[in-house]
Amino acid sequence: MINGIINVYKEKGYTSHDVVAKMRGILKMKKIGHTGTLDPDAEGVLPLCIGKATKLVDMITDKDKTYEAVMKLGVTTDTQDLTGQVLTSSEVNLREEEVISAIQSFIGEYMQLPPMYSAIKVDGKKLYELAREGKEIERKRRLVKIYDIRILQMNLKEHEVTVSVDCGKGTYIRTLLHDIGEKLGCGAAMKSLLRTAVGSFHLDNALKLSEIEKLAKENKLGDYIIPLDAMFLSYPKKIVAKEYQKLIYNGNPFREKHLMEGNKDFTDGWVRVYDSYDTFVGIYQFDSKKNSYVPIKMFLS
Repeated sequence: MINGIINVYKEKGYTSHDVVAKMRGILKMKKIGHTGTLDPDAEGVLPLCIGKATKLVDMITDKDKTYEAVMKLGVTTDTQDLTGQVLTSSEVNLREEEVISAIQSFIGEYMQLPPMYSAIKVDGKKLYELAREGKEIERKRRLVKIYDIRILQMNLKEHEVTVSVDCGKGTYIRTLLHDIGEKLGCGAAMKSLLRTAVGSFHLDNALKLSEIEKLAKENKLGDYIIPLDAMFLSYPKKIVAKEYQKLIYNGNPFREKHLMEGNKDFTDGWVRVYDSYDTFVGIYQFDSKKNSYVPIKMFLS
């Protein structure tokens, strides 16, 4: 039974759910979840949580992300990328300084309108399902955070600009590019998208499905599975003494006196908790009112 996270390189043509389905076939396991949808035409980092690690899905989904995208100026589409139906075409007569200024103006927080072609649910139905039926409904703008946008390449003759975007959760890059195009007055759509990082997961050590399948057949995949507790190494480690470890097995709070000798120094905030056999049990937080460590997330079952 595998319990951990694997950094998958999602290739073009696969949905995120396709990747999960293929991984279930490779590993002969059902308990696998992905950590953030990538469109079928997008590529890049897609961490998968396996076994007990599926409890981490929401925590990884909330991580900051980095994308590399190509923006095509002078065109808008119904999907905000070049796979969609063209809505407008415009001439592009821009100076580099104008493009740079418009792009940099989006660094920070802004209220973004989620696209109709997205997996957001309204009244139990996904927006892209409604969009395919030719329907458009009112959406609420959402606050997104753009930490940085770096211009990697600018080719105004070809009406293309390549950018790298560091952003917070819930950001739609194609909508960001659409909004930049709107500000420039010529419109824009996304030509390609590559996710290069999700939190501590990076492109340079992401594995394609074919590589994972080969490693699994050779019984070498374990070397590429990131253990659960590796996600929490920034938190202090606490080891509960053998005679008290039933407390943590049952998800109960514990006190400093229940810790092993040499591990009883007080720690505020979150801690990663282990039993006397060095098995990772879960994340706890000190509660000053109860003078106890209380469970935040358990990983035994």
